[in-house]
Amino acid sequence: MVRLRPAVVEALASLGVVAADDESPEQLRERLNERYLEEVRALKQRQQAGDIPLGNYARHVQTLKERYAVLGLPVSLWIENSP
Repeated sequence: MVRLRPAVVEALASLGVVAADDESPEQLRERLNERYLEEVRALKQRQQAGDIPLGNYARHVQTLKERYAVLGLPVSLWIENSP
């Protein structure tokens, strides 16, 4: 059984992703990526609807990227090393 680093577990939980016992880190990453893409699409729709001025859109995208920073880590770094 693969153990995730505590910081990764916390990051996933803060984004609403809780690991099931039978999920691999790769599956978790895919699920998190799908959630990220949904938020990106929603953000774009808000911008197109006029809720977010075009001049502020990049700042919103950057904030979203920062929230999902764990996606920038290779999956190999999600895994806790065995002692």
